[in-house]
Amino acid sequence: QVQLVESGGGLVQPGGSLRLSCAASGFTLDYYAIGWFRQAPGKEREGVSCINSNGGSTYYADSVKGRFTISRDNSKNTVYLQMNSLKPEDTAFYYCATTKICYSDNYYPWSRFGSWGQGTQVTVSS
Repeated sequence: QVQLVESGGGLVQPGGSLRLSCAASGFTLDYYAIGWFRQAPGKEREGVSCINSNGGSTYYADSVKGRFTISRDNSKNTVYLQMNSLKPEDTAFYYCATTKICYSDNYYPWSRFGSWGQGTQVTVSS
């Protein structure tokens, strides 16, 4: 069964950190770029970061640039999103998804992303 599974979410205080993982099963991530998205209640899905297939290029939305770091370990078939200096406005459900290429820092056409995980909840609150 082909699927992506996100993990690592939770409750954290403002200024804290979390590391999300996106693990693939049933297929290899080696040939895919991976994007991270988030969606807060009542808001549209927002692309936050993307990494190309070999990890050589990374992209970040302005809202997370300088605070989030995307990386991948193809030997573990996993992509990570390290989130530092978290803010209450980062609270959302976070998803990862496959795509052929990353586009730009602030352009994530979600219809061009294929396999999606079920998501993991991130809550930033004191």
